[in-house]
Amino acid sequence: MLELTHVSKTFNPGTITEKKALFDINLKLEDGDFVTVIGGNGAGKSTLLNLIAGVHSCDTGRIVLDGTNITEMKEHVRAKYLGRVFQDPMMGTAANMEIEENLAMAYRRGKKRTLAWGISSKEHELYKEKLALLDLGLEDRMHSKVGLLSGGQRQALTLLMATLQKPKLLLLDEHTAALDPKTAQKVLDLTEHFVQKDNLTTFMVTHNMNNAIRYGNRLIMMLEGHIVYDVRGEEKKNLKVQDLLEKFQSEGELNDRMILG
Repeated sequence: MLELTHVSKTFNPGTITEKKALFDINLKLEDGDFVTVIGGNGAGKSTLLNLIAGVHSCDTGRIVLDGTNITEMKEHVRAKYLGRVFQDPMMGTAANMEIEENLAMAYRRGKKRTLAWGISSKEHELYKEKLALLDLGLEDRMHSKVGLLSGGQRQALTLLMATLQKPKLLLLDEHTAALDPKTAQKVLDLTEHFVQKDNLTTFMVTHNMNNAIRYGNRLIMMLEGHIVYDVRGEEKKNLKVQDLLEKFQSEGELNDRMILG
């Protein structure tokens, strides 16, 4: 479903602030893979995700999504193939629009626009049914402005919007990092539900070692722009936090945020 070949990225090349973020990354995700990506600050996790999303362009290499070369494709063009949930709950939704209107935008992603009037009754019922899955009472508040929702409610709504039209790839960029533990767990449970229900190919960046181990069928560890560990299947199922701690220590990369996480 996704293949990265010899992908590299340097920010501000040739300047005093030059930063080599990724070095010759080669990575392949099969259809239905749920990959968790862990690493310290500056490891290259979010840069890699942003290259896939089209926020940044590659210096070298190519990115192929479901057989289509998207390396040079603009961010807004490839967005129709991707679902994305950001770290900041304020991103990913339009605060001044109603819940129903936000869902309508997500539902029409990648479709041709028509002159049909507003939201049909059939769509309205679909959105109500989908919102009920969140178990947050939002199905009874469909005409409320999204800006009135809590951070957790907005993040759950963003997740629903990202998966409303099955994306070829779901990108999760530390999407629970800004939430309190109880709300974060709720959003993670919803994430697992949507991924399993539609067999979504998923790329989840996290600092939390427990979450990296618990979720998905594959785990990737990054360090200073390199993939230094790639484990899947039974080996991943048997992985313990202590194993990851030892791996990070052996690579000389362990920070307080990861330990506290």
